[in-house]
Amino acid sequence: MNQLSTGRPRLVIHDPTLRDGHHAVRHVLGREQLRGYASAADAAGVPVVEVGHGNGLGASSLQVGRAALSDDEMLTVVREALPNSKMGVFMLPGWGTARDLRRALDHGADVVRLGAHCTESDLTERHLGFLRDLGAEAQGLLLMSHMADPGRLAKECLRMEEYGATAVGIFDSSGHYLPPDVTERITAIVETVSVPVIFHGHNNLGMAVANSVAAAQAGAQVIDACARGFGAGAGNTQLEVVVPVLERMGFATGIDLYALLDAADLAGRTLMPAPPTIDSVSLVSGLAGVFSGFKTPVLDIARREGVDPRDVFFELGRRQAVAGQEDLIVDVALELAERRA
Repeated sequence: MNQLSTGRPRLVIHDPTLRDGHHAVRHVLGREQLRGYASAADAAGVPVVEVGHGNGLGASSLQVGRAALSDDEMLTVVREALPNSKMGVFMLPGWGTARDLRRALDHGADVVRLGAHCTESDLTERHLGFLRDLGAEAQGLLLMSHMADPGRLAKECLRMEEYGATAVGIFDSSGHYLPPDVTERITAIVETVSVPVIFHGHNNLGMAVANSVAAAQAGAQVIDACARGFGAGAGNTQLEVVVPVLERMGFATGIDLYALLDAADLAGRTLMPAPPTIDSVSLVSGLAGVFSGFKTPVLDIARREGVDPRDVFFELGRRQAVAGQEDLIVDVALELAERRA
């Protein structure tokens, strides 16, 4: 593990507040909101600030929600607000294309993340190779990682490293993990790959900070966290909590505490109607192991069809629904309504 001059193990904190948080507000953040938070995070010394539609580059659509700003507009605004921090972007192949990646790099993106379902890393091969050929910092992430065992995750991460990823890791997309689950999976990946390992946690079961700590202790070198936990469903690992916790445990993040708290306060005032909470629907989503980004569409469709959203989540979990299968929500809600009738 890398060391700072202090001798403490170094962690890179990656902040997707302006990307994952978009899920929570139907992708409507405006220029001043993006500019204000990015400037505050930069002042705090947050190493990487990620921006974009909640589902990443190219995803603004009727199916998953139109963003208030185009990708080009978001990247331009945030790039100008980050004189020191790196700017990150995320893309799911299928939503975005190589053209979107090139445009993001033209706008000054420093870190590009490619995501894929946890057993489908091969979907990232072409784009990781494209980024490798351009000399870009490219990372590979496995979504819904609780749906694969540690050995399979390690093999999938190794493939992404071979495709050209400069870091690899896992998303706890449904907030389903407990700390021992994270320890087992991160350990397996760290023992298999030679690049830094990433962990991205959600808070459906109230475990996001504990899970992120477990990941760091198991050897992860990149930890994702959002201001006030702003993110899909019950939200993400809370940035201004996990950073001082990790520092107290002996890790070095290079982030200024007071400036970080100021950035979190700003996020609370300007980005979100209210901080994410673990309500009954989010809790069930975590227990069922369903993608946190499904919360808003499940609530909308369940209300429309007159069914209990908790029943929808448990049924989606039984069907092993994965991110990108939003159409399945409608099928499940209609079937539940028919059974009730």
